[in-house]
Amino acid sequence: MADSRFREFHDELRSVAAGLLAKDREVEWAALIDAGWVGMEVPEELGGAGATFGETAVILDQIGRAASTNSYLGSAVLAVGLLNLVQDSQIRGQLLTAVAEGGSRLAAVSGDFVLDGGRVTGSAEYVADAVGADRLLLITDSGVAVVQSAGLTVRAQPVVDETRRLATVTADAAVVDEVLAFEVEPGAVRRALEDRAALAIACDSLGVAEQMLAATVDYVKVRHQFGRPIGSFQAVKHACADMLVSIEVSRQLVADAAAAIAQGGDAAVAAAMAKSYTCSAAVDVAGKAMQLHGGIGYTWESGIHTYLKRAALNRSLFGSPAAQRNKLVQRYR
Repeated sequence: MADSRFREFHDELRSVAAGLLAKDREVEWAALIDAGWVGMEVPEELGGAGATFGETAVILDQIGRAASTNSYLGSAVLAVGLLNLVQDSQIRGQLLTAVAEGGSRLAAVSGDFVLDGGRVTGSAEYVADAVGADRLLLITDSGVAVVQSAGLTVRAQPVVDETRRLATVTADAAVVDEVLAFEVEPGAVRRALEDRAALAIACDSLGVAEQMLAATVDYVKVRHQFGRPIGSFQAVKHACADMLVSIEVSRQLVADAAAAIAQGGDAAVAAAMAKSYTCSAAVDVAGKAMQLHGGIGYTWESGIHTYLKRAALNRSLFGSPAAQRNKLVQRYR
């Protein structure tokens, strides 16, 4: 069963995270370390909090609500998640301790890599937070290759959402420092990391949708037309109600998937359901928010465009809704 020690602190964690992210949309790595978020899922004996994905999901939701630019996804959620999927060893412990204490920033890379004689070759696209990472964890069929970023070609990859930091990673017979052995077969590790990545993006999209609804409700209360707040019009009420229903369904799907990952079980179905529905819903909610804000919703100053572009990228990142639904269909054929 999942560790429930931290559940009573979720509201406090949510409040603290919202306060920190409200100060500045772009949060530096040092601030994430000081907040204790980086070592959230690092075992206590290695300097971390020993928490589960349930607590990580709370932070990811708030990051989405703030449309924050930071390295939490790739360097904490995915890199730490990958290290927790490999066999225990001295180097694994050192890496996790370095992450928790802020001595190193890592990035997890799942692509087409081949390990041969202590060197690795291959490439991957849309790697989260690889730019600026000290070391990269490259998944190969022979294990996880730990490689210094200086030995790789890491190029920033422009996308429609300017709040995201994605990159292409290319290894041309790069020297490998260490190879971490899998606890299970390589395919299972890849799938587990894919499920974690998909759900992390779903959490972010849930936060995006929540913020768009909150901003829209606040706006329709004060925007008057024909001598009345536009929020009193039936069409506007129905649109906001539809947004709320989508968010409530998304919230339950995300919670179920987060619990599945926290419990260490097979989260493939729950993660695919959460990713496919929530990321589509976030795009719809952000679109309705822009429509209900009227002309001001299309201005740069309103900020809605930031959330709409983030939701649009989230929908495609780590598996589109169609791809996620296809995964579900394949399980029942």
